[in-house]
Amino acid sequence: MQEHLGILRPYFRGLPLIILATMIGFVVASKYLNYVTPMYESTTTLKLADISEGVNNSNLFKDFDVFATSNKIAGEIEVLKSQVLLNKVLDELNFDVEIYRVGKIRSVELYDQSPFLVEKFNVGEQYFDKKFDVKVAQDGSYAVNVPHEGLRKGKIGDTLQLEKGQILIRRNEVLLAGNPYLQVADHYEFELISRNKLMGMIKKDLDIMAVDKDVAVIKITTKSAVPQKASLLVNKIAEIYIHDYIDSKYKVANVTVNFLENQIGAVNERLTDAEDKIQDFRNQKGITNIFQENETNLRKISQLKIQQTNLKMGLDAIQELEKYVKEGADRFLELAPNFEAFTDLLSTEIVKNIKKLQAEKMDLLLVYTTEDERVKIIDDKIEDLKNYLIESISNTRNNLQIKYDNLTADIEEAELVFKVVPENEKMLTILNREFQIYQQSYNYLNEKKIEAEIAQAAKIAFHRVITPGNVPKVPVSPNKPIIKIVSAMLGMFGALALIFVVHALKAKVNDKRTIESRSMIPLSALSPKLKTSDSIFEHFQKLTAQLEIKGLMGDKYFMTLSSFKAQDGAPFNTLQLTKALARQGRKVLLIDVDNTLGIAECTPGEVHEFGDLISYLSLNDNRYKCYSKERLSDMLRRVSSDFQVTLALNGNIGSQMSLLMMSLADVNMVVLDARLTPAKKVLEVDLLKEEYKLPNMHFLLNRYAYTPSIFREIKLIFMRLFKRTKATKELSWQL
Repeated sequence: MQEHLGILRPYFRGLPLIILATMIGFVVASKYLNYVTPMYESTTTLKLADISEGVNNSNLFKDFDVFATSNKIAGEIEVLKSQVLLNKVLDELNFDVEIYRVGKIRSVELYDQSPFLVEKFNVGEQYFDKKFDVKVAQDGSYAVNVPHEGLRKGKIGDTLQLEKGQILIRRNEVLLAGNPYLQVADHYEFELISRNKLMGMIKKDLDIMAVDKDVAVIKITTKSAVPQKASLLVNKIAEIYIHDYIDSKYKVANVTVNFLENQIGAVNERLTDAEDKIQDFRNQKGITNIFQENETNLRKISQLKIQQTNLKMGLDAIQELEKYVKEGADRFLELAPNFEAFTDLLSTEIVKNIKKLQAEKMDLLLVYTTEDERVKIIDDKIEDLKNYLIESISNTRNNLQIKYDNLTADIEEAELVFKVVPENEKMLTILNREFQIYQQSYNYLNEKKIEAEIAQAAKIAFHRVITPGNVPKVPVSPNKPIIKIVSAMLGMFGALALIFVVHALKAKVNDKRTIESRSMIPLSALSPKLKTSDSIFEHFQKLTAQLEIKGLMGDKYFMTLSSFKAQDGAPFNTLQLTKALARQGRKVLLIDVDNTLGIAECTPGEVHEFGDLISYLSLNDNRYKCYSKERLSDMLRRVSSDFQVTLALNGNIGSQMSLLMMSLADVNMVVLDARLTPAKKVLEVDLLKEEYKLPNMHFLLNRYAYTPSIFREIKLIFMRLFKRTKATKELSWQL
């Protein structure tokens, strides 16, 4: 947990800087917002005509309202953005002249709050999109700096003559009447904006979008530094769009009416010609009603054929009877003819009489012979009746044959009528079809003409504004809370980045993790920043005990405390360990190799006693620097033989005697300062140990977990030399 907190320690240390940077960012943002131009947003919601709208049960608006389909929303958005529509909008708005009040830091557009108005008359293109600087005096006079022409003077209400055109600067009487105390005399500037630039400015801030792809509702939104201009623009776009739609619909209806009138006249002429052709054809062919006439003729032929069939059956029967009678004429009395086809009353009476005479003859033959006169008379009567009957059958057959032949001739004559019927029907169908086509076209065109005339008269639209654009009261940009928060956060992140960069560039030891991740040499002692004598006493007594428990401290032990610089804490820790051992009742010899403690009254090479338990030896003499390892070891063994513990404050690592002293020690304690020692020195200690086979190497981390404030760090940088001298004196005095 402490290791993870160690990562955050530099940021805790730099917390004042972070707070200061955050406050600076907040103040800068506040100052910026005081001078930035706010932008106001206004929105108009427009509902497009729906295909389902219109008069109930009427196709008028569905036919002529070309915009009444929801799948053309994207097309309508492009119409609203089109240059043609925006030009019509700008023709009705006074956006082509912008008047500003000039301040020391920024200029503010006045629009309808300007005390004077500017009107242009036939000005040249060289004056457009240029700033006209105007200074108005208390007496109403003004001086205008005209682009390319220099300074011009005049009085409000006078026309200013330019090289190409005229400009009139007059009082805004409506505004001044409502604000009599409004200051007129001031520094202004105005700009005559060209239509192309104005169009680009409007398109840049204009946003037109559909609420939903399936909903025919469009939102028209724009931004402007002047809230009245934003509201006016969106409302005027919606108004012009609706009026343009109505005008377009009226023009379409008007053109349609004129077109339909011409077409109706042409179709009427063709319809009349078709009627005349039908009449001429009927007169020529003698047709009143071809369908009824054909039906009548068909009935007639049908009746004739029925009669013919009946006659045919009677004729066939009478022919069979005639044949039968003629073949049996010699035995007529034996015949029994079929009279179904021959049933007239006369024939029936004749047959009855014959049968009667035949019965009388049979009766007479019972009495008389065939030669009897009375028998012969009866035979003669029978013969006359027989001949009469045969002749009657023949005449009947002839009569039926004549009738049959006449009916056949009548049927053939009646059927001749139908030979020309297909051609007449074909021609009449063609003429009727042409007539019906023209008649349908004529009726359709008349219906559409009536609808178009209604549409022409009804100047309405189903597009409507459902939410007008109001004058905004609160700007949408800049978003003051967001900008302030973001600026404060940027200041904070900048300070964090600076702390991170500085911390990375310094690359000091900082904490235990830095040492343990870079070296296999154990970190055996931690010495925090100690500010009071009590804390110093308590810590070093505990540290002495810990070292003894770890086997790094004991009787006849020789320990060196080395560092790369004296500021790393080796002198302080050596002195405090010496005092702690003395407080335990041990006799301690303190060896100062380079006289780092600065005790001038002690002669090098001589042991000086400071009390009963602490003795001091300085080796800061050239003769000791010339000692060999064996000679130096003998000298140190002889000197330290009377002491229980020997502590050597070694010279800076890399000095002449530092490695020699470390090679002779029982325990080598390398002191690293968390705030001053570079992290790369840890690896150097490892390399020294491997190269020179230094015995029993350990690290002591001085000022462990110490995170002074940035301001204290800066103060210490300026006072480092003074602090170093003072520390030496304090250490000497304490010893």
